[in-house]
Amino acid sequence: MKQIWVGIMMGLVSLTAIADGNGMVTKSSKHSVAETLDRLEAIVKEKGFIIFARIDHADAAAKAGLTMKPAQVLIFGNPKGGTPLMQAQPTVAIDLPPKALAWEDANGKVFLTYNTAAYLQERHAIQGKDEPLKKLDAALDAMMSKAAD
Repeated sequence: MKQIWVGIMMGLVSLTAIADGNGMVTKSSKHSVAETLDRLEAIVKEKGFIIFARIDHADAAAKAGLTMKPAQVLIFGNPKGGTPLMQAQPTVAIDLPPKALAWEDANGKVFLTYNTAAYLQERHAIQGKDEPLKKLDAALDAMMSKAAD
């Protein structure tokens, strides 16, 4: 019976956040792509992060005469958190600052996808920064969850 409940709980969790095995987490959003990123932008600013860029892929596609479902990327960060990671392993700068992708699927459902700090640690073999990476993972999860809810 305990195994059944564990299976049910894991299934419920997977409805709201899906880790794909490639270091990405995808959360279902209750909002449009633009509103999801508007919410995330406000949250990250409130937390003291810098907004570096917002990229609207669908708009860029339209300007090139192409169409695609809404998809926007927000690039944001905090040098106080990211710099020590880059000092420990310079290659992590290819993946920092963090990015969040809000996108709409073929059925009109909106999702928010981002890389985990644990993925960055593994990908770049970052040593001796377990605590800052755990804090980054927790912060990313909290901010993404709040933006998507």
